[in-house]
Amino acid sequence: MFGQVLAPGERFVVTGIVRGRLVGAGAGEVDDGVVEFAGGRITWVGEATNYSSPERLPESSADLVLPGLIDLHCHGGAGFGFPNADARGARVAAAHHRGQGTTGLMGSLVSDQPEILIAQAAMLADLVEDGVLLGVHLEGPFINAARCGAQDRAAIIPGDPGLFERIYAAARGTVRSMTLAPETARFDALLAAMRRHDVLPSLGHTDADAATTTACIAGARGGPITATHLFNGMPALHHRSPGPVAACLAAAGRGQMVVELIGDGVHVAPEAVAMVFDTVGPDQIALVSDAMAAAGMSDGDYRLGALDVQVHDGVARLVTEDGSPGAIAGGTARLVDVLRWTVVEAGVPLSDAVTAATRTPARVLGLEGERGSLTVGARADILVTDQSLRPRRVLVAGTEGI
Repeated sequence: MFGQVLAPGERFVVTGIVRGRLVGAGAGEVDDGVVEFAGGRITWVGEATNYSSPERLPESSADLVLPGLIDLHCHGGAGFGFPNADARGARVAAAHHRGQGTTGLMGSLVSDQPEILIAQAAMLADLVEDGVLLGVHLEGPFINAARCGAQDRAAIIPGDPGLFERIYAAARGTVRSMTLAPETARFDALLAAMRRHDVLPSLGHTDADAATTTACIAGARGGPITATHLFNGMPALHHRSPGPVAACLAAAGRGQMVVELIGDGVHVAPEAVAMVFDTVGPDQIALVSDAMAAAGMSDGDYRLGALDVQVHDGVARLVTEDGSPGAIAGGTARLVDVLRWTVVEAGVPLSDAVTAATRTPARVLGLEGERGSLTVGARADILVTDQSLRPRRVLVAGTEGI
């Protein structure tokens, strides 16, 4: 929506104006555009030449002006992981991602012992209630041990709706999504419990065949559903054994599912990322970081839940007893890095990549119109980058330097 919307007789005091090349402004890209905000909300969006007070305009700029990024899947950063950190560390991790333009962040946990999951979910609930996180994401424990990736096999258990209810209660209703395998026990009962609480089901870490996955997607049509980091944590696509990848791509193509993609140059090849964008389009893709504690840090030793992780050349892998390379253990990129790689290396058009990092995840979380776009009335979450997608400024509800 362009222009300014005010109720009759309403007045406001403009608190900020950003000028540059707008991407994600509802009507597409605007080469020389303006975003005006007041009271934490966007109050005007449009061409600079149409702005009513030209004397107040900043100088024209080649900088990119984007909606604040929204990451549905993040385990930490700045040396702290949400599965392991205390409240102070969790806030440091969230602040690191926010400073890189992720103004909406889900705090992701991994499979662990029930008492640890309950304690960490309760701790993260404080951050959700304080507005630091958008919600809690449970990546397990109801997944398939055969496709556990960098998760603790000993903590993976069959589907248990009672345990889900205990974690949800401890998190005081702040659990917003949960990854589970279609083949886990009592899938239907789990799905029913999740839908009652408006928790987003995300299929992943699965060894299910295409038919099982398709049936689960069909049974989940009572609300949105996603695929946890498509390709990763599931069998490879094969033309005679298509598996969950084909089922999820087909569902996304029909508009029934949103698929997560970790476009960081480690988890998925650039050609595969480009193929998914070309096949299902940005409205059915959520770019995610899957970042862990090492995001924004140097190479070294870290933890992801109960497991040791070593980062070498920016790639996080589990530490193995024989010293051989272990499973990829989350990402070290921030969502803005994923966005940049998706555009530069995978060749995805900028506007499509921005949609997948902003508007689509906002819609999945039921926040469309509130976040994820540069439109009048939306929260003034704004990321300004240079032409190479390197952050220059981050505004959170119109406030800079948070």
